[in-house]
Amino acid sequence: MSATTDIRSTSSAISTAHAKRALLARHHIVAPSLRVAEAASASVFGAARLRGPIARDVIAHTTGLSIATVNRQVTALLDAGVLRERADLAVSGAIGRPRIPVEVNHEPYLTLGIHIGARTTSIVATDLFGHTLDVVETPTPTGGQNSALAALAGSASRYLSRWHRRRPLWVGVAAGGVVDSATGHLDHARLGWVDAPVGPVLAETLGLPVSLASHVDAMAGAELLLGARRLTAPESNVAAGAAPRLNVAAGAAPRLNVAAGAAPRLNVAAGAAPSTSLYVYARETVGYALSIGGRVHSPTSGPGTIAALPAQSELLGGTGQLESTVSDEAVLTAARKLRMVPADGPSSTIAGVLRSARQGNQPAIDLLGERAKVLGEAVALLRDMLNPDDLVVGGQAFTEYPEGMAQVEAAYRHRSVLAPRDIRLTSFGNRVQEAGAGVVSLGGLYADPIAAMRRAVRAKTA
Repeated sequence: MSATTDIRSTSSAISTAHAKRALLARHHIVAPSLRVAEAASASVFGAARLRGPIARDVIAHTTGLSIATVNRQVTALLDAGVLRERADLAVSGAIGRPRIPVEVNHEPYLTLGIHIGARTTSIVATDLFGHTLDVVETPTPTGGQNSALAALAGSASRYLSRWHRRRPLWVGVAAGGVVDSATGHLDHARLGWVDAPVGPVLAETLGLPVSLASHVDAMAGAELLLGARRLTAPESNVAAGAAPRLNVAAGAAPRLNVAAGAAPRLNVAAGAAPSTSLYVYARETVGYALSIGGRVHSPTSGPGTIAALPAQSELLGGTGQLESTVSDEAVLTAARKLRMVPADGPSSTIAGVLRSARQGNQPAIDLLGERAKVLGEAVALLRDMLNPDDLVVGGQAFTEYPEGMAQVEAAYRHRSVLAPRDIRLTSFGNRVQEAGAGVVSLGGLYADPIAAMRRAVRAKTA
């Protein structure tokens, strides 16, 4: 190859890279932020989100920031529109704006989460606290990926048109398969999608920034960032008579940094996040995610897989691999063979198997118990390999049949060779998919609320 050819090839590659960056900038594709933020603006916003209404000096006390830094950040967040003052809650006799409590200005806004499942897609409206405002489910579009993406974007657009009093800020997408978060593209073998431009299509249609994440990473992110509001913590709000809003993840105690002689300071952004946390998911597919130091570990090549972990069950059948043994489809296939449910028809569903077990059908109870045992053994294997500080399981294989959790835990304890460690069931129950999509739509705002608001404005006016 000649020097001239080398130069032309290099020039072509540079031009292609520049064109791709320009396209991504035009479409406002943003890698998801599934981490505990450390920026000053994020800490102040987090204090208001978890504890508001709250005064500036209390924010400084709980975050460890100087009062000058807090005042600057509160002013910027007020200007950005994500905080508001509550003069009606000011302490009687106090002078000056710094004594006026602030809280999250949540009513004017929403974010849009989309969970793309193999069979069902959920579209979720979420407020700035991470509360689900509304959710609709629709069959995941089939056919060619271009028509499927157009149909998905059309559904999202029609859904947003219903929200006349709230301004959408961001779109978060959680999906199975292999996700390229930098470009918003998705490979999804079960849907037949290859390099599908999910992010660009949604950004172009909706005029909003879009973040795309692996669905199990997203669920782990929900535990990390939204699970913080599930239990009430001991410190009270600044507003007289107001109930405290600071919560910690289910089963976890708040972490207090107590220096000698000093009042306790709570890391409000972290939500009592342990240093490492393993999240194991099972429903129609199986997966796992690992959070390290307050950040969901998301490899650039996409998440790892546990679908092929060894798993044997004569009752459930399967191919000797975990996913084909414990998936909803595997359970339903086994139930049909055992004639617990009809071979077809409206009652030939996993819900029919669950209903049969709850009605006392012993074969159905045994079948679901077998899945619980296999899942418990798989969780033990993962825990022993990774040895996390916190262990969480989620997905309807766990949450739709909580009666089986005792068998999950018994199999886990029997199989694990390490010191005992409790399993924690997800704090979101059967709503874990919508929580995952919601946190992908909120991650950018929680990481840098001022920059996120600017980006939302730019996307809308582009």
